Amino acid sequence: MIDVTQQINAVRREVGKRVLEAGEARIVTISQTYEAGVDDVWDACTDPERISRWFLPVSGDLRLNGRYQLQGNAGGRIERCDPPASFSATWEYGGNVSWIEVRLTPASEGGTRFELEHTAHVDDEQWAQFGPGMVGVGWDLGLMGLATHLSSGQAVDPQESAAWTASDQGRRFMSLSSRQWCDASIAAGTDGAEARAAADRITATYTATP
Repeated sequence: MIDVTQQINAVRREVGKRVLEAGEARIVTISQTYEAGVDDVWDACTDPERISRWFLPVSGDLRLNGRYQLQGNAGGRIERCDPPASFSATWEYGGNVSWIEVRLTPASEGGTRFELEHTAHVDDEQWAQFGPGMVGVGWDLGLMGLATHLSSGQAVDPQESAAWTASDQGRRFMSLSSRQWCDASIAAGTDGAEARAAADRITATYTATP
């Protein structure tokens, strides 16, 4: 499906904090440069038909102030839209509200730099238990899907994707992703032992055999 090591190394991951009106929030930022023009990447990220090819089927009104719903996952409201440079939206799942922002910029080496920032209020206990990998591993899978779509133009087959995720290669990908998010958390100031323990729990969650 994809070169696991190459894809993991192509992605940059950062962890941070921000003070919002409701209190301190955690931020995970993930980015990758794709060999595609800004307009093409923007279309892949905003056209419902194309989103379903690499991420999840989506319904709703995908325009400013419209609401969207990803099948079996999050929904929310589009809060800002500045084509083809950026958009932001709420990310509502499981009774919790967080925020995502996608930014596209021409890369100096050619292609387009895709950057996604996910901001969420997470209590210290939950963060200590799971760390940034609780959302970061999922976004790593999303960027991999986008890489596959942009390089081939083809849709990601849901059944093949599910089978790959459960394979040894898929579990290796998620383990490596979890390890990278652990390193980003340590770089942001998290105690190393705590970060590694959280990463172990997330890895076990994602790679558990059904």
